[in-house]
Amino acid sequence: MKHLRRPARRALLVVHVSVSVAWLGLSLGLLTLGITAYTTEDPSLTEASYRAMKVFADVILAPVALGTLGSGLMLSLGTPWGLARHRWVWTKFWITLATATATIFALRPEIAHVAEAGVPDISLVAAPSISTAAYLFMTAVSVLKPWGLTRRERRRREAASARKAVDAPPPVPRA
Repeated sequence: MKHLRRPARRALLVVHVSVSVAWLGLSLGLLTLGITAYTTEDPSLTEASYRAMKVFADVILAPVALGTLGSGLMLSLGTPWGLARHRWVWTKFWITLATATATIFALRPEIAHVAEAGVPDISLVAAPSISTAAYLFMTAVSVLKPWGLTRRERRRREAASARKAVDAPPPVPRA
């Protein structure tokens, strides 16, 4: 894919960071509501917490998850980082794909089910805890950019370097 021009890349980066931060904030909000619902002795507060979680899940959870996944994918494909060149990008992609899938197909239905039942459920504390930890890990990976090239990219660069050495003209002797 052709690399994005600087204004487009910067705009996409702002979008990606914004939806990623929104996803982290949403996860923390769901965690807070889940803990409140699970630990309170007041059934009306439990019900209100689960109903609030359902509103978040129904309205913004899927768009934010898909926005994060889509903007991250476009950003990786449109920049020199690439999707499968660096292990930190590749790792973030798979974690984002897994958490987006779990969010849409497991967490949202579970929130809807528990909101109907209105009974405290530890799974609505565990799921946001795990997702919050995953988003914080991905934030750290984005900032620190650990590890290095993927094995595939390392081999590709070594092959390109070897071809360049073979195709290079012989050095000109200096006097």
